[in-house]
Amino acid sequence: MADTGHLYHHEEHLQSSDFIADIVIGMADGLTVPFALAAGLSGAVASSSLVVTAGIAEIVAGSIAMGLGGYLAGRTEADHYESERRREVDEVERVPEREKQEVRDVFAEMGLSPDLQNVIADELAKDKTKWVDFMMKYELGLDEPDPNRATKSALTIGLSYVAGGLVPLAPYFLVNVPADALLYSCIVTLVCLFIFGYFKSKVTGQPPISGAFKVTLIGALAAAAAFGVARLFG
Repeated sequence: MADTGHLYHHEEHLQSSDFIADIVIGMADGLTVPFALAAGLSGAVASSSLVVTAGIAEIVAGSIAMGLGGYLAGRTEADHYESERRREVDEVERVPEREKQEVRDVFAEMGLSPDLQNVIADELAKDKTKWVDFMMKYELGLDEPDPNRATKSALTIGLSYVAGGLVPLAPYFLVNVPADALLYSCIVTLVCLFIFGYFKSKVTGQPPISGAFKVTLIGALAAAAAFGVARLFG
């Protein structure tokens, strides 16, 4: 029972890591790209409604593109795993002695005696499914991906992008003068970027304060560049 609980916990940990990574990917771009777009348009148009229209169009297009990217990445991971598993199944059937030696090599690196290596390899070879499972994990370092990973990733990234994108756009719904809306958008978005950068850095094991300032600075520079270009050529 203890082993089962440990495996279940490990799998939950992996899924949680994937989920957090997808939120970070979607939210990071969602906060930054629409913010830069809105800032750029604020320097070129006279009405906030134009910024809102363009911003919503960008959020829709961006969320679909980001979600599709997440889906394709998830499918690629699953296809790679299945391809490697088929190869391992074939090798277990064709060259079982070589595969058993690879099992022995794994346990030799762990410091087990040759006698124990032989016993474990022989026992493992009695169940070809578990044998292949072992080779996938310990020879190739591959864990079986969640079969719904691609779809979950697409939805998580896409929705995170929408949530992030609505933050810098929200003031333009309420304030009709783009320059005034931009001021509120900058305040709200930079605060959100700082908070997002802090928690992102904490989750990924980076220094949270420096990570927060780094994310905030990137967003601010992108918005400033877009605003400057719009002013220059507008």
